[in-house]
Amino acid sequence: MLIFPFSEYWWFYLGFTIFVLGMLALDLGVFHRKAHEVTFREASLWTLTWFLLAGVFNIGFYFYCISKLGDAGEGLVKAKQLALEFLTGFVVEKSLAVDNIFVFAIVFSYFGIPRLYQHRVLFFGILGALLFRALFIALGSQLMAYHAVVVFFGLVLIVTGIKMFFSESQMMDPERVWFMKFLRRLFRIDPSAAPSRFFIKRDGVRYATPLFLALLFIEVSDILFAIDSVPAIFALTREPLIVFTSNIFAILGLRSMFFMLSGALEKFRYIKYGLAAVLVFVGLKMAWLNPAFDGKFPVTWSLGIIVCLIGGSIAVSWVKARSGAER
Repeated sequence: MLIFPFSEYWWFYLGFTIFVLGMLALDLGVFHRKAHEVTFREASLWTLTWFLLAGVFNIGFYFYCISKLGDAGEGLVKAKQLALEFLTGFVVEKSLAVDNIFVFAIVFSYFGIPRLYQHRVLFFGILGALLFRALFIALGSQLMAYHAVVVFFGLVLIVTGIKMFFSESQMMDPERVWFMKFLRRLFRIDPSAAPSRFFIKRDGVRYATPLFLALLFIEVSDILFAIDSVPAIFALTREPLIVFTSNIFAILGLRSMFFMLSGALEKFRYIKYGLAAVLVFVGLKMAWLNPAFDGKFPVTWSLGIIVCLIGGSIAVSWVKARSGAER
């Protein structure tokens, strides 16, 4: 049985969605009303802000769980577990989002999008990502009730992690992706159009600009990433409310993380091995470890293993980058 069923907590989902939309409106309508190049300092402040908001939310969620379940005995233990599940889900989604950041960099480079307009593309991309993630989570909350589906997604994550581990590079050529060929058939494209607008009109004919193509490319890539990331969080918790909130908080800080790390992506060349190991571990949880531990692998162990895998890959990347710079 769910502790936070949607039928009883629809008001929470509604309030949380209004809060998210309000923060996005504040972002675009106040802080980024005029297009400008996002600096490292600004991106760092926004990244820290989203981390702090997620932390404050988790603390408030913990105390709410105590008020609902009790402040002693099993109630207190369950409240701590739920708060840890949110934290672990947030860490997993943030870690897997690094792959999105690499895709952002490739897409902006390929379509020649100046840094002045990159925030605009990512803003509307995040809106689409929020919608699709909500749909994925709603569907997943129904499908994950069946053990066979859980095992299937676990195996999918294991295979994905193994493929990522042995892939030669995180780079891709957008021109060779089927979606790019589909876009060229669907829209009239003017590759020479100024990248400040999504569409232009010339001689009565509407043309798509590189800015619009970059937006669509980012939306589709996020849908593909969600196929991995949403089941990964369901492996950590069965509460859709925790999956939804941790996933959304991680996505909201994705834009600022991109602008903060875009100049240092080459230094994280080994992080893909950490991400691959996380996917394999989470897949094993779904397919084997959870049943082996009477239905629930300890969340504290999960958090520790995930932090070690991601932290270790970042440390190796940093050491290798530093030694290479010295040489």
